[in-house]
Amino acid sequence: MLREKLANYNIILASGSPRRQNFFKQLDVPFTIQLKEVEEIYPDHLKAAEITDYLADLKSKAFTELSENDLLITSDTIVWFEGKAIGKPKDKEDAFQMLTSMSGKKHYVYTSVSIKSKNFQTVFHDETMVEFSTLTTEEINYYLEKHQPYDKAGSYGIQDWIGLIGVNKLQGSYFNVMGLPVHKLYKELIKIAT
Repeated sequence: MLREKLANYNIILASGSPRRQNFFKQLDVPFTIQLKEVEEIYPDHLKAAEITDYLADLKSKAFTELSENDLLITSDTIVWFEGKAIGKPKDKEDAFQMLTSMSGKKHYVYTSVSIKSKNFQTVFHDETMVEFSTLTTEEINYYLEKHQPYDKAGSYGIQDWIGLIGVNKLQGSYFNVMGLPVHKLYKELIKIAT
């Protein structure tokens, strides 16, 4: 359905994330991947979704020349826990600390998406609350050894083993936690296509 509606657009997904790329395939949206190095630094005063909105927009600014029918999609995800943004872990020790601190508690996952053309831009985000059950040291170590989630915000992928055994409660979109609020993206793309 989207494929036909977006036939006149050249959709560029600026993300190396296999999960995001897979969502686009599942939506049956034709796309190409273009990656540009961006230093993901944001002003200290930003909080929660303000951070991801800023970074999704920042990533879009790396693409200075868009053609008339280009639609550039950039995205960013953070975990927000106890008033702080938690990004990707530096190493195994850092990942262990993150998961230990979030064990038995709630955190929020924010993902922002920027859709940009030569003539317009829209940035939107979604919020999901995730509550972990109490995780044992053994469970955390097993997860880190087996899945090595060092490329993921908050040191975990909800679709991994830890999501199966460790998520007590979820409020909001599951896919948002995986890195893309697909339901919102779909609605935005439909708006653009009509």
